[in-house]
Amino acid sequence: MTRRFTGVLALSNVDFRLRPGEIHALMGQNGAGKSTLIRVLTGVFPPDAGEVRLAGELIRPASPAAAQKLGISTVYQEVNLCPNLSVAENIFAGRYPRKGLLRRIDWSRMQREARELLARLNLDVDVTKLLSSYPVAVQQMVAIARALSVQAKVLILDEPTSSLDEQEVERFFAVLRRLRGEGMAILFVTHFFEQMYAISDRITVLRNGEFVGEWLKDELPPNALITAMVGRELSAAAGRSEAPIDVSGVPQLAAQGFGRRGMLQPVDIALHRGEVVGVGGLLGSGRTELARLLFGLDRCDSGELQVDGQRVKFDKPAQAIRQGLAMCPEERKHDGIVAELSVRENIALALQARLGIWKYIPRSRQKEMAERFVKSLGIKTADIETPIALLSGGNQQKVVLARWLATEPKLLILDEPTRGIDVAAKQEIMNEILALARSGLAVLFISSEMDEVVRVSDRIVVLRDRAKVGELPGNSSEQAVYHLIASGQN
Repeated sequence: MTRRFTGVLALSNVDFRLRPGEIHALMGQNGAGKSTLIRVLTGVFPPDAGEVRLAGELIRPASPAAAQKLGISTVYQEVNLCPNLSVAENIFAGRYPRKGLLRRIDWSRMQREARELLARLNLDVDVTKLLSSYPVAVQQMVAIARALSVQAKVLILDEPTSSLDEQEVERFFAVLRRLRGEGMAILFVTHFFEQMYAISDRITVLRNGEFVGEWLKDELPPNALITAMVGRELSAAAGRSEAPIDVSGVPQLAAQGFGRRGMLQPVDIALHRGEVVGVGGLLGSGRTELARLLFGLDRCDSGELQVDGQRVKFDKPAQAIRQGLAMCPEERKHDGIVAELSVRENIALALQARLGIWKYIPRSRQKEMAERFVKSLGIKTADIETPIALLSGGNQQKVVLARWLATEPKLLILDEPTRGIDVAAKQEIMNEILALARSGLAVLFISSEMDEVVRVSDRIVVLRDRAKVGELPGNSSEQAVYHLIASGQN
């Protein structure tokens, strides 16, 4: 496969083989060409050169619908279904079974077949209820049931586990093993190494749009996989400084009894200049809720908040920004980037909001600012006028980080800053976070990957069931954090 875009060779003579009855992991850094390959296979983009064969037959799908008719189905990271429709309607949307001369929808048949498809996935839910009434894990299974409803021969899974907890991942993998046993060919894209090694049979690595190699899973240990993805041996990741943080002065931010009924029980938390405070907790523990309350995205109804010793109240994020707070949100694509705008425009957004509508930032200053951050953060883009949607996930995250650094904040809230990005980009962002802290910035660091929290934090605030259960020093182990979560006491 070869595929070009304006100024970019996204795929260069790439080979890929997927066998029946196997789970094949497609690995590579952000921008390696994984998504482009998937889009070529599924008819989103035509290849500029090369061919696709399905069961030996040459195919040229002109659209995802055409690929689906051939038996190639795709489930993406974001569940692309309709929350306002029932489970059964989502499975058969656009292909409702019909009956009679008037071709009315056959509701009973649709619901029966929906139940049968979900039973194949070991899922028993009420298919007449709205999809929005079920958690993300169930919605992911519904998306797979939809993919299977067209008699799929090939199932492509693009980051399907990014929003699932450990138990949900295990149930999901049990379904994949069952489908593999039935002869399904499964292409699996993920950034989670442990998950990839737990479920895959074979690995293909892409780098800079080129084919690096194909291996059986046991032939490629993790260190060799990283080297294949990056093209070099990765240097050791930076960790937090051993020098003690001065916490004797007034905190940059302090919250006492801070919370919101039904969202987060009252918590006490303080962050000092140059300090990285990690937030540890399982899915649903209240990590994102804490970030949203501190930044004024949601209003607190108890306690008080102080910035530099002065009491403040944030009813909206603009007030938090004016007080020197910045926040990179959990859902980068939905809440972080403005996909239609350029890299330059995305970087300028927060500073423009801080200055107000009547103090327009001149284009020349926007250009200088964007070029400076592109260089300092190593943002890979053909041009600062490139739409941010064309950048890889890791580079999009760097642009969001640059946006907030442009406001020269006192405190930076990072909610899952490394989610959905490759191992090299993760390391670059983690090192940048530590460098910012060493320069005097206070950082609240939230991550579902506990090894990251432990590695960069000077202190760790531990949450469980939307309540703070204690604090640990930064040199604590992952096991100590999990023990505190389980026991609920220091």
